[in-house]
Amino acid sequence: MSKKLLLTLAGEAVWPPPMWLMRQAGRYLPEYRAVRATVPDFIALCTTPALAAEVTLQPIRRYGFDAAILFSDILILPWALGQGLEFREGEGPVLPPIRDEAGFRALTMANLAERTAPVMETVRLVRAGLRAGNFPDTALIGFAGAPFTVACYMVEGAGSRDFAATRTMAYRNPSLFDAIVELVTEGTIEYLRAQAEAGAETLMLFDSWAGVLSPAHFRRYSIEPAKRIVSALREDYPYLPIIGFPRMAGLSLAAYAAETGVNAVGIDTGMDPALAAPLLPKGVAAQGNLDPLALVAGGEAMASGARAVLSAMKGRPFIFNLGHGIVPQTPPEHVAALVELVRGS
Repeated sequence: MSKKLLLTLAGEAVWPPPMWLMRQAGRYLPEYRAVRATVPDFIALCTTPALAAEVTLQPIRRYGFDAAILFSDILILPWALGQGLEFREGEGPVLPPIRDEAGFRALTMANLAERTAPVMETVRLVRAGLRAGNFPDTALIGFAGAPFTVACYMVEGAGSRDFAATRTMAYRNPSLFDAIVELVTEGTIEYLRAQAEAGAETLMLFDSWAGVLSPAHFRRYSIEPAKRIVSALREDYPYLPIIGFPRMAGLSLAAYAAETGVNAVGIDTGMDPALAAPLLPKGVAAQGNLDPLALVAGGEAMASGARAVLSAMKGRPFIFNLGHGIVPQTPPEHVAALVELVRGS
């Protein structure tokens, strides 16, 4: 095994650490914008394998990251389960909100494999593209949204600051909310299993809104579904590494890392990496956590932030990343400078 990301996920303290960046393929790159202009909407881009594979590979060609992450979206799953979905310019994702049993009953796993088949073809094309492009040491990451975060959008019908309707449902109508999370958990297992079969070398669960949960609900709706997903995937792929990202988890990060069975835990921007490192069990890698806006600023602000992260994580299994995704206003040359800094550490 020569891929630095996979060595790190196996528990090795590789240095300089492997690096990739969340949303590394996207609107900050002119080559991405050129591809995006050729399709009518974002869903079409995600479900056109040749284009999605091209977008996935663009940052690898430009920067030589240690991992390519499948270009898709966490809301492809509810779309595949039968919920409406559109991405509106200036608004983001919009879905018909599920607030009652009737809305829930309209969802089905029956068409999941068929509707996500283009995503699996993208995975296969990216694996072939990495080989053809002479990137033998670049690993391919597949991913899904974690059940709670996906359920947030399904119930709320859009993005939100606090997902109040979702959290209220979890208290007032726990049987309905549990059923939604259960369905999404089952769908996520099948969706990620198919990505692994198609050639993903590691998988990642994005629980972007885990931090809005109370401690009890964090355990119920973040830790427990992740634990179940990891366990189910390991039945078929016992050596497949899995990364969990319970964003804004705070001190609950320790329980998440210890109990879910993930190989690595993503650390968000708000967590001090020097405090986060001791929370993680030995052998569980950390991933993170430069502020994306430090990357926008560049220069010494970016460099000092990156050096602080590297210093806190040296000597343990670690993957350099951001604390959240690259924002569209990021200058591509700042990303190149960051790669040079990390590789020279």
